[in-house]
Amino acid sequence: MVTYYMNIKKKIDNDKITVELTGRLDIDSSHELEKELNENISKINELIFDFKNLEYISSSGLRVILTMRKEMEKPGKKLIIKNVNSFVMDVFKSTNIIELLDIQ
Repeated sequence: MVTYYMNIKKKIDNDKITVELTGRLDIDSSHELEKELNENISKINELIFDFKNLEYISSSGLRVILTMRKEMEKPGKKLIIKNVNSFVMDVFKSTNIIELLDIQ
């Protein structure tokens, strides 16, 4: 079943936030994700993206990921991406950003 929307589920635990995405991270949904993340980014030291249910990522979605990566490069902060499916992994590889990300 293909989903044409994105659902954002955030879990905040002290200075750690886990963001589980479901659906499509594309031009239509990337602004919503960026807004959600910017509400908490200054207060967190660990940002975890769970892509278990992410079906698609576009260049707009990659821009959000790279923007958050830059923010989380500061000392004492880290960004982790978990449960990446083969489609999203192929996008990371083909755009050569895989080396920039901590994928677990």
